Amino acid sequence: MPHLTRRTLLASAAILAGDAALAQGTPPASSAPPARAKGPAVWLDLDQKELDDAYDQSVYAPNLRQITGRYATNSEAVRARIGAPKRLAYGATPIEGLDLYASKTVNAPVQVFIHGGAWRGGLAKDYATPAEMFVEAGAHFAVLDFNNVIETQGDLTPMARQVRSAVAWVYKNWASFGGDPNRVYVSGHSSGGHLAGVVLTTDWSKDFGLPRDTVKGVVCAGGRFDLKPVRLSKRGEYVKFTDEMEQALSAQRHVDQINCPVTLVYGTLETPEFQRQSRDFAAALKATGKPVKDQGCRPCANRDS
Repeated sequence: MPHLTRRTLLASAAILAGDAALAQGTPPASSAPPARAKGPAVWLDLDQKELDDAYDQSVYAPNLRQITGRYATNSEAVRARIGAPKRLAYGATPIEGLDLYASKTVNAPVQVFIHGGAWRGGLAKDYATPAEMFVEAGAHFAVLDFNNVIETQGDLTPMARQVRSAVAWVYKNWASFGGDPNRVYVSGHSSGGHLAGVVLTTDWSKDFGLPRDTVKGVVCAGGRFDLKPVRLSKRGEYVKFTDEMEQALSAQRHVDQINCPVTLVYGTLETPEFQRQSRDFAAALKATGKPVKDQGCRPCANRDS
């Protein structure tokens, strides 16, 4: 079996992110909403409705329910082919666990995946689709479970703490499942892309007593890296943003903490804000000399951020 390099792992994660957002055509002109008067700008040149729509995938993906339902059925099909995952606990509460789809390769690299769901939904069991590709390539695929923002009373901070703790657990416990601690990678899609950005800016040495380069590469697909516009959108109705939360969990404001390669992926039919967030984050990384690759994918739209 060929040796899996960092390039291979990052490229594979980028592919899975693109596959998670399936191709979708533009609605016919006859379905376009009637013209309306534009209101005052709330963020950049967007008025409140435009900003709200830019952070609501259902406006851009009318078949949202079908797409997200397909995550579950496709995951069931994968488990039927490669078997059920090992359930491993990384914390004390029942939700603090991960589904590990293990490779048969000795000392295999580990791809840790953070699912999306608008921060308020999603479970690891419904995100098994990419596992088959990684396992067959000789890598472990670990999908995280964590509390959603409704369960945390609108606070994203516990979710950030959980995903960081999960990655630290994978690094510390690699011997228990045959992983390679020197090849731990992280990817996330949509709101999971935001949380992957949070993982990216973790001070592993200070917070966990681990090497600064604990994570060797991160792929963020359709993520949010500055929470200011998200806070101004209707997502602020269920995420109880504070100035501290906005600052601490906006990866773009902490590029000095980043010390591994970053790949930013977004669909060509993503909402304009989802695309801008990735482009602006890439520009901020490039401006400080950080290794980053910014790429759109084939026509697709984010479904569950």
